[in-house]
Amino acid sequence: MEMTLDIAVETSSTSRIAEVDFNNIQFGRVFSDHQFIVDFDGEHWINPRVVPYGKIAMSPAISAIHYGQSIFEGMKAFKDKEGNPQLFRPLDNWKRLNRSAQRMGMQEIPEEFFMEGLRALLTVDSDWIPTSAGSALYLRPCMFATDDFIGVRPSSTYTFVIFSCPVGAYYSQPLKVKAETHYIRAAEGGTGNAKCAGNYGSVMLPTRIAQEEGFNQVMWLDADKHEMIEETGTTNLFIRIDDTLITPSTSRGTILEGITRDSVLTLAKSWNWKIEIRDIGIHELFEAYRAGTLKEVFAAGTAATIAQIEVIHYEGEEIRLGGLATWEWSHLLKNTLEQIKIGQIADDFDWMTRI
Repeated sequence: MEMTLDIAVETSSTSRIAEVDFNNIQFGRVFSDHQFIVDFDGEHWINPRVVPYGKIAMSPAISAIHYGQSIFEGMKAFKDKEGNPQLFRPLDNWKRLNRSAQRMGMQEIPEEFFMEGLRALLTVDSDWIPTSAGSALYLRPCMFATDDFIGVRPSSTYTFVIFSCPVGAYYSQPLKVKAETHYIRAAEGGTGNAKCAGNYGSVMLPTRIAQEEGFNQVMWLDADKHEMIEETGTTNLFIRIDDTLITPSTSRGTILEGITRDSVLTLAKSWNWKIEIRDIGIHELFEAYRAGTLKEVFAAGTAATIAQIEVIHYEGEEIRLGGLATWEWSHLLKNTLEQIKIGQIADDFDWMTRI
């Protein structure tokens, strides 16, 4: 990747890396030494820079706080067998960030600021990329509106930031999920297919209620009748019935089009698995379970990669796959993705970008 931007780099006077126990990393708690920042002044992206990680000064009147113009991405960096930093499908994150920006009426970020910002940041923080099995350096590109103005209109100015944190496995055990029948995540015509902050803020309460009831996550159903399966709070969903892999369609715009979801579908197609991308109802799931044809249910996302679901609760009934499922397909998918990311097997799909 040839650098074309003049990015100022201010390195931290002291690194905090020696304070980190890389064998016991809490997800999203420890941040690496630097962050990349670039600003949009209403006409141009200006002042790209890498600076020590820390607080960013802002007005309490900025549009992001009051009107929700805030979007983000989640992605991971790994090291290959030779120790070279590399990213998994970064251009797909850039494209999705800009789709979110379009939906939220925000300024799009040019490719060179996104990609070269990542490169500049990873160049100074490459030692923060963990190499133990299942670990990675999680990167959080985000953009927020910065107009110092109380008025309901799209902001003219924005700040784009990338920061990172070393992470281990997001879920260490198969999940228990509750199919939600009261609250909704997204409705047609809304922002369900944008990775915007408001989508996550609105699900905090129902997720907390589910966790207090003993579940890990919420399984979201459609906003109209609470029957069609959509996604969990942080992942897309896959269902194996007999030897068919099913994932809900994103055509209504209520489901985030996950990059891990697309990777799963790409691998499945390359292995000639039978795939169905379609609406699937919660009642069909229970019917397959009662008939003995429900083999696996699993979640797919950047943070989780692949996470098996062993319990699904819906209106007093439960599916319990623990002890029944072999997790054959989900294990194969997870292992293959992880091996591609660290260079143990060939990257036949050109997913990896070396930094």
